[in-house]
Amino acid sequence: MICPECGFNDSKVIDSRPAESKIRRRRECLKCNQRFTTYETIEDMPIMVVKKDGTIEPFDAQKLTERVLRATVKRPVKLKTVEAMVEKVQQFFKNNLQREVTSDKIGEAVLRHLKDIDLVAYVRFASVYREFDDIDSFVKTISELQCGDSI
Repeated sequence: MICPECGFNDSKVIDSRPAESKIRRRRECLKCNQRFTTYETIEDMPIMVVKKDGTIEPFDAQKLTERVLRATVKRPVKLKTVEAMVEKVQQFFKNNLQREVTSDKIGEAVLRHLKDIDLVAYVRFASVYREFDDIDSFVKTISELQCGDSI
């Protein structure tokens, strides 16, 4: 950081603390010992979803939550559980610094979590996400679940 008093380009941090989605830092110039405050914000790069048709749109946690809630209708799955799962999926891709993610990868991540939450919701979500078009797709998925095979 450049000192606002003397223009020297090196300082040390004396104190750091969070302040309204920013980090407040008290600094001291290593040349003139002038103290000053800086605020840092975390740059949040949005995750972009590459859809099956090739179009790209920003990740929408609300949209994903709604899709998962459709799969959990009349199931003993709480809204908080679904929201936490969607947050985990989103954080997984952010933590891996993946800025463009295919909708397939997002769907597979959701299925991994749903498998541990509710198997009926898992099959419902899989039927839409994997575009089941016949009964054999359902039977195959259910028998894989019953056998404990990796899906």
